[in-house]
Amino acid sequence: MRVERVKYHSAKSLLYLFLILLSVICFAPFWMMIVNATRSGNEIMTGFSMLPSTSLAENWQVVSSNVDLGKGFLNSLLIAVCSTLLVSYFSALTAYGLAFFKFHGNKAIFVTLLVFMMVPSQLSMLGFYDLCNKMHLINTYWPLILPSIASPATVFFLRQYILSVMPRSILEAPRIDGAGELAIFHRIALPIMSPGIATMAIGAFIGSWNNYLIPMLIINDPTKRTLPVMVAELNAVRDITTNLGASYLAVAISVVPVMIAFCFFSKYIISGISAGSVKE
Repeated sequence: MRVERVKYHSAKSLLYLFLILLSVICFAPFWMMIVNATRSGNEIMTGFSMLPSTSLAENWQVVSSNVDLGKGFLNSLLIAVCSTLLVSYFSALTAYGLAFFKFHGNKAIFVTLLVFMMVPSQLSMLGFYDLCNKMHLINTYWPLILPSIASPATVFFLRQYILSVMPRSILEAPRIDGAGELAIFHRIALPIMSPGIATMAIGAFIGSWNNYLIPMLIINDPTKRTLPVMVAELNAVRDITTNLGASYLAVAISVVPVMIAFCFFSKYIISGISAGSVKE
């Protein structure tokens, strides 16, 4: 019995050591980014260092004098929040309808969603730009927000998720009591789907925040540009050796909302999983 206990504690200790090592490896790139944000371009080019330097104020002066980081931050935040809200709500509503309503074309719509998931978004870039140009949406945020209403990957995930955690029988009682379908969705289905919605919301927020190609094509006004576009433009302001520390600082600042969003949504994911799903 004692030998088995020793083996158990040894295996547990090795597992904890492995997880700690894995955490350090995952955190190392973020730490390098933070350290390089405090170093000058010449120091970065000379080699690797784990200790911060003294060029943070100089790097911030380069960033603030060349790009309006605060304006880009607000622009990206507006687009990312609106896109996340739209993709979360309408994808959940669509997934609920596809999962629990039987109608002609249900399977055809589901197969169409799967097909569109396989098509790279870059293939529709020219057509998308032409459509936005004809609708006079160039240099506005609408082309960056409205397409979030239709997200095939999110609908597919939430449809599979709600089928796995929510039995059909749970919908019968409120229907007998006379509740409408929208009321059933908001009061019953939506809370049950919240862990899955939170999971997809993290990806939607990060994807919208880091989006570079479409904002670069659609937005021409410098005051409306998003943070990733401004960070990319920072590298072209001066020589890369001079600007490298400032680029790391701008990237480090742009990562902060992503980390906050993950910490916020992960709490709901963990609480939803620990609470368990609905039992029949």
